[in-house]
Amino acid sequence: MIQIEHVYKSFSGRTVLHDVSLEISEGCTQAIIGQSGSGKSVLMKHLIGLLRPDRGRILVNQVDIGQINYSELREVRQQFGVLFQGGALFDSMSAFDNVAFPLRTFTRKTDQEIQLEVQKCLDLVQLSNIGLKNPDELSGGMRKRVALARAIALRPRYILYDEPTSGLDPETSNAINQLIKGLADRLDITSVVITHDMHSVLSIADHVAFIHNSRMHWNGSVDELQDSDDEILRSFITANEYRIGPSSSS
Repeated sequence: MIQIEHVYKSFSGRTVLHDVSLEISEGCTQAIIGQSGSGKSVLMKHLIGLLRPDRGRILVNQVDIGQINYSELREVRQQFGVLFQGGALFDSMSAFDNVAFPLRTFTRKTDQEIQLEVQKCLDLVQLSNIGLKNPDELSGGMRKRVALARAIALRPRYILYDEPTSGLDPETSNAINQLIKGLADRLDITSVVITHDMHSVLSIADHVAFIHNSRMHWNGSVDELQDSDDEILRSFITANEYRIGPSSSS
């Protein structure tokens, strides 16, 4: 379980997160939505200790990650896989070596064991035969899949997705959404998805948190989202060109 308790964060006097609290249950897919600059990605960075709150705390399985040393934080981070917005692949490495990187860095597996694990990960993201290709030989959607294969290489307990469908066409976005949902079910992973793509939210999320003006404005299930008459929330949804209601499918 991840618990975000009364978190505040400011940069150069500008408040980015103001008294934000959220509890993310094991096994669920939690979407965090909001306008650009609302603090979504800043909040994600707090979950793996890349940023520390000015006030408040982040607990991962009851461990306050703001109060542990770097060695202990590294151990906590190994429970997380991260799919960054741009994929963040190493351009000088093949797809295989990108996926192998965390295994070579954080485990003592043999080369043969790593080869088997990498192939399993590539199979899971439906890219079985591209291990020798470099990132510049792959489409945007394929690069996202390789990055996702790398994110699951250590079999994490949690995966953080930062705008996973950003820059992708609708068909590829749908494929990525189905992959996220499938991996959550197949690997029993808790997923946290930072996004403004309401189609993704309705396709994959169990729960939704809406950050507005640096505050946690709304939090609830997808069904509650569909039924909500909160004007600020619905204005955000409408601005993203998706109309939802009790009759909409999720």
